[in-house]
Amino acid sequence: MTKGRTELGDITPHNIKQLKRLNQVVFPVTYNDKFYKDVLEVGELAKLAYYNDIVIGAVCCRIDTSENVRRLYIMTLGCLAPYRRLGIGTVMLEHVLKICEKDGNIDNVFLHVQVNNEGAIKFYEKFGFKIVEEKKNYYKRIEPADAYVLQKSFKEEEPREKTTSETASDDTTDKIMS
Repeated sequence: MTKGRTELGDITPHNIKQLKRLNQVVFPVTYNDKFYKDVLEVGELAKLAYYNDIVIGAVCCRIDTSENVRRLYIMTLGCLAPYRRLGIGTVMLEHVLKICEKDGNIDNVFLHVQVNNEGAIKFYEKFGFKIVEEKKNYYKRIEPADAYVLQKSFKEEEPREKTTSETASDDTTDKIMS
């Protein structure tokens, strides 16, 4: 397939059924009516992806304020199989990361990925996401039921103390430089 035009569009009551159908095809889990009702309320955090004016993907997120931090949770990000590896997932994820950057008050962005979904894991790792946890029996009615939590942090981590060997190598570098 040749490189086409990829655009993101709003999810509205008029096209929510397209999102529902897309999710049924792309994901092994079923989302309830509350999911779709919530998606209509999040504005820029939910987008349909169009490839040459055809709906072929979507990303749906929400702000999560549990654990005393403000985080962005990617509920779904997916694309129809024939349109994968055309950069559409990248466009959707970059949209999400730009929102986090503009907001400036989001500690991290995270999502759940089925442990055997190596393609998704590699995709997110390219953008600086790391596996931070494994949740046993996260999914109902699909195998494997376990999920990884992948996370990309934005806030600076606390500076850690240098080890003795790091301090020694810094001293050596200083001597070479002078």
